[in-house]
Amino acid sequence: MPEINPNSLTVIILTFNEELHLARCIGSVAPVAKRVIIVDSFSTDRTLEIARGLGAEIVQHPFVNQAQQFQWALDHIPIHTEWVMRMDADEYILPELAQELTEVLPDLDPRVTGLGIKRRVFFMDKWIRRGYYPMVLLRIWRNGAAYVEQKWMDEHICLKHGTSHTLRYDMVDHNLNNLSWWTAKHNAYATREAVERLNLRHQFNKGRQDAALKQHKAAYLRLPLFIRPFLYFFYRYFLRLGFLEGKPGLIWHLLQGFWFQFLVDAKIYQINYLAKKHNKPVVSVLKEDFGINFQEDEPTQG
Repeated sequence: MPEINPNSLTVIILTFNEELHLARCIGSVAPVAKRVIIVDSFSTDRTLEIARGLGAEIVQHPFVNQAQQFQWALDHIPIHTEWVMRMDADEYILPELAQELTEVLPDLDPRVTGLGIKRRVFFMDKWIRRGYYPMVLLRIWRNGAAYVEQKWMDEHICLKHGTSHTLRYDMVDHNLNNLSWWTAKHNAYATREAVERLNLRHQFNKGRQDAALKQHKAAYLRLPLFIRPFLYFFYRYFLRLGFLEGKPGLIWHLLQGFWFQFLVDAKIYQINYLAKKHNKPVVSVLKEDFGINFQEDEPTQG
């Protein structure tokens, strides 16, 4: 096995038709990354051309979901740097964070195996600070010290051992696509999230429950269908002062904090209704009506 390069960082970015964002993402990590690896799902735009032009390495693999795609990358791509970082193509790191990483990585206690980063979300070119920020995500870890939580939606990086440390400076999530693209994407996300929540009840994927059921989410899921989206929106928009973010904040919190959650509940309701109406198991409804098939404890989509 090749020797691990100490204090060095490999950045892995999943892509599909990301010509709008990719140069910005790669450019932000270039000052600190020894390697940038693009795991592409057979893009048809200029994604690969941009990646090659900026010196990134490219591998391609069919996409099922984010969790499976990223875990495939960890399992099949030889990585010889001490640290690994996950980025989405529509994200970038602030210059202050790049500088912080160059200073912090060489001096970290060996017991620290993961690094959390505060994420800023920009929506309609506005930083949605109140009601949502900060969301700390574990995005950097020592090579071999973490795995990807195998969920269809909202997956996290989980440490196998050691402790985590939160960095001072931020990364930014700023998608430049229009609202029609955003709502279509979240409609698909709502189906995945409905599958995850049904899985918690029916255990299609046995053994995935403990990692999936975070404490705060467990409390939310105990609330009645259709009531919880109202409560969540009220919490974010009023109690956490989301209303101070102006019209972009209103649109963000209403769509992402209420509409999306309501749509998830509506899909859960419909799936349960179809199962009862046709006297079928929920897993059969998912396969026949939604093209989601659970085989060998892993979901696939036809």
